[in-house]
Amino acid sequence: MLNPQLGFHSYYVYIITCEHRTSFYIGVTNNLKQRLTKHKENINLNANTFASKYNIQFLVYYEKFTWIQEAIAREKELKKWRRDKKMELIRGFNSTFEFLNSNFE
Repeated sequence: MLNPQLGFHSYYVYIITCEHRTSFYIGVTNNLKQRLTKHKENINLNANTFASKYNIQFLVYYEKFTWIQEAIAREKELKKWRRDKKMELIRGFNSTFEFLNSNFE
C-alpha cells in the first residue's frame, strides 16, 4: 500500500488465530485489511486452506515494514519459532490477547 505523503510502501507481518486461540497462522501482506477479509471469505467458502480448516481469522499481532524483503525475512523467522516463543511475542504486543481486526476495518 503506497503512502502518498511519505512515498514508501507498507508491508505487514501478521499472526491470526482461531476463536479459542489454539492455532496460529503467520503471513505477510501489503494490505492487512484486505488480507483479513480474504481469510474470512475463505472460511465462509470452506476453502481448502490451513486458515479455513481451523477457522483462523482473528488478528492478534502485526508488525509494519517499509521493505518487502524485511517483512518476508521476519515472516520466515517467526514461522521457525516454537509456540511458546510466539505466545511470548504476542503477549508482549497484545497482553490481553484481544482480537485486533477492528483496527483495520
